Order: sequence, then structure tokens, then C-alpha cells
Amino acid sequence: MGNPTLHDVARAAGVSYSTADRVLNGRGGVAEKSIQRVRQAIQDLGYRRDMTAANLSRRRSYRFAAYVPQGDHGFFSAIRRAFLAESQRRAGQRIAINLRDVTEPVTDCDCAVTVGADQDRIDALTAAGIPVVTLVSDSPGARRAYIGIDNLVAGRTAGRLHRIAHRGGPARVLPILGSAGLRDHRDRLAGAIEVLGPGSLLPAIAVADDPGRMRALLEQALRDDPGITGLYSIGAGNRGLIPLMRERGGDRPFVVLHELTPHSRAALQDGLIDVVIDQKPAEEVARALDAMKAIADGEAPAPVAITPAIFFKDNLPGDTP
Repeated sequence: MGNPTLHDVARAAGVSYSTADRVLNGRGGVAEKSIQRVRQAIQDLGYRRDMTAANLSRRRSYRFAAYVPQGDHGFFSAIRRAFLAESQRRAGQRIAINLRDVTEPVTDCDCAVTVGADQDRIDALTAAGIPVVTLVSDSPGARRAYIGIDNLVAGRTAGRLHRIAHRGGPARVLPILGSAGLRDHRDRLAGAIEVLGPGSLLPAIAVADDPGRMRALLEQALRDDPGITGLYSIGAGNRGLIPLMRERGGDRPFVVLHELTPHSRAALQDGLIDVVIDQKPAEEVARALDAMKAIADGEAPAPVAITPAIFFKDNLPGDTP
């Protein structure tokens, strides 16, 4: 038997289709005993409403807001492109996505997504009665769903990659942190420490995801400690790291960083870095919109587990996400 229909529910409850429809949509005018029979039939049959069809019949529209940092950061650019692509792909579902900068005021909408754990933004949206989905980095504040990778696992993965690269020899890995104030960065660092241990993982330098600051601090760190054998770039700002690796030539550390952007892709191809851990931004955006639609429909969003991709020079996809 296929998925049960409302006709099946009405037949099992011994009522008309219109009565079952009134109960399902809470329109009243139905005897209590009939309501109970319909509800029992729904439970017994495992009936699940086709919200897409129901919304199309009611010409329901969805208004979503996506708060994404601006600038030329490759990863955030990929997130914005993914939202635009999903908006076009889901046009038939009557979904409107308002892309906004994280500094812009709160917009009235059915649900909002914040890229990164922007607690002030989450608090403002919550105060306005707007459900929140967090993307990329989770937050302990009020929100309905988190969509992204397990950043603790991502950090462990980076640590394991360094362990493999250093097999048979001592490891002195320098972590390059964007900000200790970002939960995803803290989790990645904690995961790397679990695998490498404090003996192999040096104290992190914090670069605020700024390429110029990264280059200056990393250049100084490599000058002060010529024994550094590995780099783990936890956040962004890698446009400062990559030119420095080019200048060092063959005398560079083993490098693991996050996010497949045009710059990191080119660096892999040129042999300037070794591994990229990518969190699949297009998939994250698609799953975030699924969660937002479920929330707007009054349903609990399905749990999402995004498994990151690990890219080497040899397995790059045909197109940059």
C-alpha cells in the first residue's frame, strides 16, 4: 500500500471526505466523536499531510530572510550564490528569499536564517517572534534548527590528517584561529587538540579572519619557530596564508584548511596547500530552506547531518561550489 490519503482516513473513520478535511484544517462544525475518529484514523494509518500540495492549493507563500555577511570572502560568496540558486529552483513552491547583510535591521518574515552564531541577531529575531535557523555555526540562543557540519568532528578530522602526514616523525602543528568568540572555530580547535594533543599542537594565533593580519602573524610565527611542521587554518583569511606558502616553495609546512573557494582550489592545484575540508555550502543552504519551510508549516524540522568533503589536489570536483 502506498502513502495513505485523506480519502483513506475518511473511509477508516466512517466519515465523509469533507468532514475529514474540516478536522484536518481545524475549521470546526464537526461533532466531537467524529473528530476523535478522524484523529484516531490518522494515527492508525500513519497519514502525513502533503504540505506542498496543500500550500499550493491555498496559494500559500513563504517569506524567508537570510542574513549573510557581505564582502568578497569566498565562502560567504558561495553561500549567497546558493541562496540565489535555491530561490530560482523553488520558485514553484512560492518561496521568496530576502538576502540581507548581517548589519541590516530585522525584517518581518516567516522564518530567518543566520550564517554564523550572531547572538545579537538571533536575540533580535527572537524578540520579534521570528523563528531562527542557524547555518554553519550553532548558537546556544533561541533557535529552531542548526544546519551544518559537526565542527568538533571537523577539527578531529584535521588533526587526523596531520597525524597521517607526520607518521614516523614528530609533529609541531600551528593552529590559526579566526576568533575564539566563534563557536565553530572553538569546536574545530578542540577537536584537533583531542587528536594531536597539546604536545603536538602549538598555541593558536588569532587572526580575525583578516588576510593581512594572518600573513603578518604567520610570517612572524614561522620565523620565531623554524620547527613548525604543520598549519591548521581554522577560519578564513587564507589569502594571506597562500602567498606566504608560495614564497617558501618546497620548504613549507603541511597545510590543512577549510572551505573550497576559488583561492583554496587554485592553491591545491598549485601544490601550495595539501587538504581542504569543505562543508558543502550548497547542500547546507538547501537543507536550511527545508527546515525553514517545515517550521513555517508548523512542523518540526527533520534532523540534518552534513558530512564534509575532504579534497586533495587529485579529487577536486569539476566546478567550485
